[in-house]
Amino acid sequence: MAFVLRRLGYYLIAFWASLTINFLLPRLIPGDPVGRMLGQMQGSVTDEQVQQFRHLFGLDDRPILLQYVQYIGDVFTGNLGLSISQFPTPVSQVIGNQLGWTVLLGGTALIIAVVAGNLLGIWAAWRRGGVLDNVFPPLLVFIGSFPYFFIAMIALYLFAVVMKWFPVGQAFTLGRTPSFSFPFIGDVLWHLVLPAGTIVAISIGGWMLGMRNTMIATSAEDYITMARAKGLREGRIMYRYAARNAMLPSVTSFGMSIGFVVGGALLTEVVFAYPGIGYQLLRAVQALDYPLMQGIFLTLTAAVLVANFLIDIVYVRLDPRVRVR
Repeated sequence: MAFVLRRLGYYLIAFWASLTINFLLPRLIPGDPVGRMLGQMQGSVTDEQVQQFRHLFGLDDRPILLQYVQYIGDVFTGNLGLSISQFPTPVSQVIGNQLGWTVLLGGTALIIAVVAGNLLGIWAAWRRGGVLDNVFPPLLVFIGSFPYFFIAMIALYLFAVVMKWFPVGQAFTLGRTPSFSFPFIGDVLWHLVLPAGTIVAISIGGWMLGMRNTMIATSAEDYITMARAKGLREGRIMYRYAARNAMLPSVTSFGMSIGFVVGGALLTEVVFAYPGIGYQLLRAVQALDYPLMQGIFLTLTAAVLVANFLIDIVYVRLDPRVRVR
C-alpha cells in the first residue's frame, strides 16, 4: 500500500506539472488565433467584440497568475473551453466525438502488436536458431524502420485502390447511420483492418525483439535449469517460468506505449481520413486552436499517467519485490 500511495503522489505531481506546461505553451506560441478566426468571419468586428472573444478563449490581457488559477479551476470542473476552429462547440464535445475512434484504432493495434509480438518473441527465443528466430526479427525490424505514413500509403494503394479488398478510408461507409447493430459493427471492423494493420506492422517487430532478448537472458537462469531437472514439461517451463518473468519489461513498455499510440495513429488517421483525435490535433495546430490543443494534450497526458499508474499496480502483483523499494 505504501508503494502504491508513493507512486500516486508522483503521478499527481506529474499531472500538475503537465497542467502548468499545457497552460504556458499555447501562450508562448507566436500568432493570433482570435484575429485569424475573426478575419474569416463576414462583416466588421468592433474592438470591444475582439476583447470579448479574447476573454472567452482565455487569451486576454489579464494577469497570467489569474488566468492560471482560472484554468486550473476550469479543468477540474470539466470546462475545457470553446474550440476556436469549431466555434462555438465546446472542446470537451469535440474531443468526445473523436476520442472513441482513436481508442478503437490505437487500442486494437496496440493489443494485437503486444500479444502477437510477445508470443513470437517467446517462441523465437525458445527455439533459437530456427526459422522463426532467423527470419522474423530482421524482417519485422526492417518493416518497422519505415515511417507510419509510408507503410499506410503502400497498404492503401495496394489493398484498397488496386486490389479493392478494403475501403479507401473513413471509419465506416458514408451515409450509414451509426448503431449497435451487427451490420454497422462489421462495417466499422472492415474499415479498421488497413489502418490498424499498418500500425501493427510497424510496431510488432520491436515487441518481438524485446521479448526475444529478455527470454534468452531468462532461459539461462538457475530456476529454469532446476525446472528442467525436475522433469517439468517444456511448455510449462516456457510459459509459467521463463515467459512470466520475461514479461515484466513488456508490462512497463505497454504502459509507456499508450502515449505513443496517438503519435503513430496521427499520420495513419490522416492517410486513411480516419476521424480520430490525432487528425483533430493536426487540424487544431493548423488553425491555431489553442483551447482544443490544450484539451487534446491534457487528455493524452491524463491517459498516459492513469495507464502507467495501473501498470505500476499490476507490476506489484507480478513482481512483489518492488513493494520493499
